[in-house]
Amino acid sequence: MKAPIYEVCAADPAVVALLGPGLLRLYSFGEAPEKVAKPYAVWQLVNGSPENYMAGRPDADGLTLQVDVYSTTADSVRQVRDAIRDAIELRAYVTRLGAEARDPTTKNYRTSFDVDWIVQR
Repeated sequence: MKAPIYEVCAADPAVVALLGPGLLRLYSFGEAPEKVAKPYAVWQLVNGSPENYMAGRPDADGLTLQVDVYSTTADSVRQVRDAIRDAIELRAYVTRLGAEARDPTTKNYRTSFDVDWIVQR
């Protein structure tokens, strides 16, 4: 069970312009490679459940993803957040807009949001 967030974002010109070209700087399991260029985004599965029925096997899973965006400027982190949101919200539901923060050590900006996605098996 995996939400197609990477595939949807890789097909979106606005996301590619901000996190590409080539391989997108959009990483799973909530972790990015060390010393990755900014801006970048990470996502992770935070919750999920099968669409159970009284008879038969589930044919879909409901997944909740958390997306975190990191950048060196507030404007950039918001641009990336909004581009990813715009790319996926016709395929999934944004259910939470997270806090905006700045890391006291690295001085990087961060924002996040949650997405509920129904994924057919």
